Amino acid sequence: MFKHLRPAIVLLALFTLITGVLYPLIVTGLAQVIFPRQANGSLIVRNGQTLGSELIGQQFDDPAYFWGRLSATGPVPYNAAGSSGSNLGPTNPALEDAVSARIEALRAADPENTGRTLFAPIPVDLVTASGSGLDPHISVAAALYQLPRVAQARGMSEQAVRALVDEYTQDRTLGLFGEPRVNVLLLNLALDEVQ
Repeated sequence: MFKHLRPAIVLLALFTLITGVLYPLIVTGLAQVIFPRQANGSLIVRNGQTLGSELIGQQFDDPAYFWGRLSATGPVPYNAAGSSGSNLGPTNPALEDAVSARIEALRAADPENTGRTLFAPIPVDLVTASGSGLDPHISVAAALYQLPRVAQARGMSEQAVRALVDEYTQDRTLGLFGEPRVNVLLLNLALDEVQ
C-alpha cells in the first residue's frame, strides 16, 4: 500500500513547493523588478506621505473637490477588505429609491446646476456604485457635470478647471477597451497643487 501512496505524497509535496512557493516568489520578484510601482499598489506619495492609491477610490464630499463614484462597501466607504457591489438589480425598488435619494442629494448640494453644461442630466456613475465599490474613476460626463460647482467653490474659472479635467482624462485602455475616464484622486490633488 505504501508503494502506491508514496508517489502521490511526493508529487503533492513537489507541486506544493512549485506552485505554492517557487512560482509566487518568481512572479513577485519579476513584478518588483519590472513594475515596482504597480506591484506595490500604485500608491501616490507626496512629501513622504502616502495619500492613497490610483486604484482605489476615496470619499470626497467637500464642494471644492470632484466627487467619485459611490462606494457599496459598508459601513466604511472604499474599504478594500469589503469590496462588493450592492447586488441590487435594475428592477429592485430599493435601487430605484436609493438612486432617487442620491439624485436629490446631488441637486441639494449643487442647486445652481440647472443645465449649464452639455451633460445636464446627472450621469449614472454619480448615483450608482461600481461592481467592486472601489472605483477610483468617474466618466468625463460626471466630471463635466461637477465642473461648475468645483470652479465656483475654488474661485477658479471654469476654463481652468476644464483644462485640468482634460489633462487628467485617461483614454480607453489600449485605445479599445472601456471609456475615457478621470481619476478623481489625481484630479483633486492637481486642483490642490494649482491653488
